[in-house]
Amino acid sequence: MPRNTIAIASDHAGLELKSVLKNDLTEQGFSVLDLGTDSPESVDYPDFGYALAAAVKDGRAGRGVLICGSGIGVSIAANRTPEIRAALTHDVEDARLARRHNDANVICFSGRTMAADTARDCLRVFLETEFEGGRHARRVEKLSHPQ
Repeated sequence: MPRNTIAIASDHAGLELKSVLKNDLTEQGFSVLDLGTDSPESVDYPDFGYALAAAVKDGRAGRGVLICGSGIGVSIAANRTPEIRAALTHDVEDARLARRHNDANVICFSGRTMAADTARDCLRVFLETEFEGGRHARRVEKLSHPQ
């Protein structure tokens, strides 16, 4: 899996924040797979959540960043793929725990309510934090194999 490749996608409400985070990732040396949207015209957020989930699942990206108006819609869409663990985050502690305890491979943001600096901090922590494993590994395994 190309761990250095980060997929990023948003709907129209997340376009501005997506642009900021994409530039930051590029400056940090990551390869960025931009899956759209590239226009402020109204689009359907599930299309972008599904596209990003597929890119992470099939190995074109090691992790992903999704943004829509609330962050909720794209996280629901991405989490329909069993291999995806998309976490809607609001602060650095959410981002840290999403990685440590849930081995999240996609971070989701609200384009309408998340300040760019907060999103930058959350993304940095998300990318730097390792999965803790241990008792959490059993739980994460259950997420990919529901009964």
